[in-house]
Amino acid sequence: MMSVTDPSKMPDLLAKAETLVEALPYLQRYAGETFVIKYGGHAMGDPEAQRDFAEDVVLLKAVGINPVVVHGGGPQIGAMLKQLGIESTFVGGLRVTDAATAEVAEMVLAGKINKEIVSWIAALGGRAVGISGKDANLVLAEKVSRTQPDPNSGIERHVDLGFVGEPVAVDPTILVNLTKDNFIPIVAPVALGADGATYNINADTMAGAIAGALGAKRFFLLTDVAGVLDKSGALLTDLDRPAIDELKSDGTITGGMIPKVETCVAAVDAGVEAAVILDGRIPHAMLLEIFTARGAGTLIHR
Repeated sequence: MMSVTDPSKMPDLLAKAETLVEALPYLQRYAGETFVIKYGGHAMGDPEAQRDFAEDVVLLKAVGINPVVVHGGGPQIGAMLKQLGIESTFVGGLRVTDAATAEVAEMVLAGKINKEIVSWIAALGGRAVGISGKDANLVLAEKVSRTQPDPNSGIERHVDLGFVGEPVAVDPTILVNLTKDNFIPIVAPVALGADGATYNINADTMAGAIAGALGAKRFFLLTDVAGVLDKSGALLTDLDRPAIDELKSDGTITGGMIPKVETCVAAVDAGVEAAVILDGRIPHAMLLEIFTARGAGTLIHR
């Protein structure tokens, strides 16, 4: 074992000590608070990124923060459907989900992916419990309705997305009880509707609804970009609704970033102190955002 008095190693040791000191006020501020984390994207398929994510979640719990993870799994669902020879179509970024597709989606989300995340956390000493929106009536879903213009006439027409839903009510009792008992809830984005059918829900939307119901201190939306960028490609680190409306109007926020930003705004309006859009591909991005003054993504607040 190398001596800590080795002069060549002192700069590294001092840097670690300074990092801990920098984190201290944030540790004190967030102790006992709830963080909701939406985890998904391509980082889910990278073993090193998986371990980084699990380490972050276990560390948050160890320092007294209550993480709740809501995960996606679109690429994995697509891969399984392809393997089974089931074709997929999309409308407005949502997968048209017939009965066969819904069954596969639930199998992949609430089965394979959910339990994989539980196992990553368990391997690092964490105590995770995998559930879905069905459990204890956590989420009540309602069938999503969408329209799109007819390619010939241009007239808006209704599109049946099948078993695609959106959350209309959240009862967070099971999440509160799990966190009180020192467990880390891992939530798959499927839920029951009032009609008794099982609906697949966009993970961003479900995570935002859960964050609002819990009154979370932070809602982290891990994605495949650094955050909201200005027209020159620079990261915008601090936004509120008026700023977001302006950026949407001038075309700075476009495409797939619009629903992500709207999900964050809805969570903040529902009672979340702040939401953060982060690049989940960056190692320990959440820790950089939470425990350093510089942050690592786009913070959206009232």
